[in-house]
Amino acid sequence: MNKRLFLVLVCVIAFCSLAQAQTASGTLNVSGTIQGSISLVFDSDGSGPALTGTGTSTATLPLGTVGVGVTPGSGVTITPGTGNYTVSAPFDVKVAVTNSSSANFKLTAGLQTADATNTWKIGSTTITSGTTPTIIDTGTYGSDVSQTLSVQIPTSSTATSISNSINFVATAN
Repeated sequence: MNKRLFLVLVCVIAFCSLAQAQTASGTLNVSGTIQGSISLVFDSDGSGPALTGTGTSTATLPLGTVGVGVTPGSGVTITPGTGNYTVSAPFDVKVAVTNSSSANFKLTAGLQTADATNTWKIGSTTITSGTTPTIIDTGTYGSDVSQTLSVQIPTSSTATSISNSINFVATAN
């Protein structure tokens, strides 16, 4: 009986060995490149008018109705000059960076459309179309940086609307 039991046990073990599933293995190699990125958004400045589209890269700074003797809207200043007046309003620019060792950024700006009548400035820097002067040389990432747009308008201008776009470019230093 022991021989039979031994024979049955050997057959069971052999059958179990044959019944095991077939296996295979492989290796997946993974590679990629991490790309750094920089982003720019406009925010309303606490002392300026509320931007339309605040927190986005495409916002509108509403100056409202302007002119000599006109009471400007909240956050807009009108300063009379000789033969002109200047309309100004603050706004904020925030630049963020990811996956980069850049410590700071440079910000440039230029008018999208030429304006032969009015003088446009960001801070003390005159901006025109066709040029993009530096507005900020070494900006800090992740913080709102207050800027002031001013437009000098001749008092001889006829009643019309003031409209233009300013293209800002932030570059990682």
